[in-house]
Amino acid sequence: MAETGTTIVEHRLDAEGADHLLLAGVNDANIQELAQRYGIRVVLRGDHLILSGEVERLEQAVPLIQHLIELARLRAPFDSSDVARLADQFERQGGEVPVPGQAELRIALPGTRKVVTPKSAGQSTYLKAIRDHDIVIGIGPAGTGKTYLAVAAAVDALYRKRVRRIILARPAVEAGENLGFLPGDLQEKVDPYLRPLYDALEDMMPSDRIQRALEERTIEIAPLAYMRGRTLSDAFVILDEAQNATTAQMKMFLTRLGVNSQVVITGDKTQIDLPAPQGSGLLQVERILSGIDGIALVYLDGTDVIRHRLVKDIIRAYAQADTIEEDEA
Repeated sequence: MAETGTTIVEHRLDAEGADHLLLAGVNDANIQELAQRYGIRVVLRGDHLILSGEVERLEQAVPLIQHLIELARLRAPFDSSDVARLADQFERQGGEVPVPGQAELRIALPGTRKVVTPKSAGQSTYLKAIRDHDIVIGIGPAGTGKTYLAVAAAVDALYRKRVRRIILARPAVEAGENLGFLPGDLQEKVDPYLRPLYDALEDMMPSDRIQRALEERTIEIAPLAYMRGRTLSDAFVILDEAQNATTAQMKMFLTRLGVNSQVVITGDKTQIDLPAPQGSGLLQVERILSGIDGIALVYLDGTDVIRHRLVKDIIRAYAQADTIEEDEA
């Protein structure tokens, strides 16, 4: 670093081989996030990132920016929210840059040019568990990527012919509404509960391929109650919103597991909509299935949230409010 003043210095980082659009972000959003975060000036000029600012601030920023350059060289997608998240992780880990997107955990989805990578340490642990276990139970708040990553892993398994079909299930439990008052036939009544699964799927496969797979039943999206009496063989099975499955439903679901099948169960213990929350099947499996070989429990938290940055603050605020209410009770 060459000094240009008493407290201001300039530092050049080699960005040769990096994807400049990925590195800078749309409308230079990534560069602006770095500049605002560390109080420095960041300019991408040719194959160099030119940084200027106070010595202490540059020392904090440089290792992270070098990491971002490496991600851009690998063509691993990231945006300004990812930059903020990586900066938070960097600070928590005392200067050690986290590397959550290991090459073996990247999922390339044919037909969409999309590459799904874990964006936090918790997400890396979650994807590793899905890779290495027959049953994975992912527990965590909204926005942590539980369903999205599970669906990505399922689509990848289908493309690689590790399984012959994907089955996505959700309990059809009312959250302030009653199914009987919704218009339409039974399928139209339950479709709103299954919409998030369709949304995740549509983000990973071309629409014509999804439609064909649904018609051929290579992909099936159905309420949990439809699983009774079936044996789910040679399939990647995802039970989403499992906190709203009763203990009886959860037992029924888990005993559907057939030969060459894999199960991922996702849920949020803070959003149980059952009339008797203590009867949640997710709470029960958390207690009784831990420690069984082949079953992994993975916990995600606010640091793994990948939605709008305010979601993390909202989750934290609700958690603090719940703690205060428990203390006052």
